[in-house]
Amino acid sequence: MSMSVQGVGDNGAVRRITEVGEEILSRPCQEVTEFGTPALARLIDDMFVTMGIADGAGLAANQVGVGLRLFVYDCPDDHGVRHTGHIVNPVLELPAPGDRRLVDEYEGCLSVPGAGMVVPRTDRAVVRGFDQNGSPVVVEGTGYFARCLQHESDHLLGHTYLDRLSKRDRKEALRQMAEHRDEVFALRAEKAADLGR
Repeated sequence: MSMSVQGVGDNGAVRRITEVGEEILSRPCQEVTEFGTPALARLIDDMFVTMGIADGAGLAANQVGVGLRLFVYDCPDDHGVRHTGHIVNPVLELPAPGDRRLVDEYEGCLSVPGAGMVVPRTDRAVVRGFDQNGSPVVVEGTGYFARCLQHESDHLLGHTYLDRLSKRDRKEALRQMAEHRDEVFALRAEKAADLGR
């Protein structure tokens, strides 16, 4: 996989994606305090490759077992515009309650493989943070991209989309995961092998 956006190369490694139930997904992540390091650049490259192998639109650091406030994204908006990048120490801003428009749409998660449920999210979101070198970044999204920004920000707070579901819907998502998990992992392994990862 070749990604050239924001200095992301194809030299990353595939990392294991954590699954719902693992402790790292249920605790808040720590702030990144050192910017511009080879370790941070390598983590971002690895996250992009891992996300690509898994056909994801976003991936938080705790989804690859690293408890830092960082996520990557490669996600279209509702107009077909592709947004690709990363954000470190993100802070999510949603429209004021009177200006919010909630949209109910299916949502999945690489850490809940094979499951998808309807989750209400606002149709606009802004995330403020930094790039890997410590320069300020502001990312604004609408539609599906806004959903992605909210979903990944939730991960860094120790939440998955399952936490936004009723008990019944959560149980159904876990049932779907149990039914389809092995198939999803087989597809990921096949794609990784095809790409020589």
